[in-house]
Amino acid sequence: MIRFKRRDFLRRGSWGLCLAIATFLVGIPMAADAGKTVNTSFWNKAAIKGYDPVAYFKSGKPVEGTAKHEHRWMGATWRFASAANRDAFATAPDHYAPQFGGYCAWAVSQGYTADIDPEAWKIVGDKLYLNYSKSVQAQWQQDIPGNIAKGNANWPAIKAGLSQ
Repeated sequence: MIRFKRRDFLRRGSWGLCLAIATFLVGIPMAADAGKTVNTSFWNKAAIKGYDPVAYFKSGKPVEGTAKHEHRWMGATWRFASAANRDAFATAPDHYAPQFGGYCAWAVSQGYTADIDPEAWKIVGDKLYLNYSKSVQAQWQQDIPGNIAKGNANWPAIKAGLSQ
């Protein structure tokens, strides 16, 4: 017969409670951001997880922005890797901002929103599209023109729902 000391049981129970709380907290960012037309991080309110949208165009890769180079636009804080990128965005935000408020392009094409992985990106027709993951991006890329058209058709209603 195995005997457990009360102290061991509480210790094991504490780990379970910590795991349950951590699982709950991981789900908060997406739920908390559901009311915003720009996809922002729960903790720092940075758009597109703090990545520099201009860098996708100028560097051809995702680059994390810094709090040193920020710009407020559409109710979100956008971060940039340099003052030059911040200034370029401030001059032409509609050009550099990702489509669909920085939400997953595949999800919007299907009629809903989802978070993004800054590494899952593509510039099409001089517009930036982000996706939830590289595997979701591969699915989106099977019909880029069709998925962009569906996303463009779905976005006004989705955006209106996010604004409420």
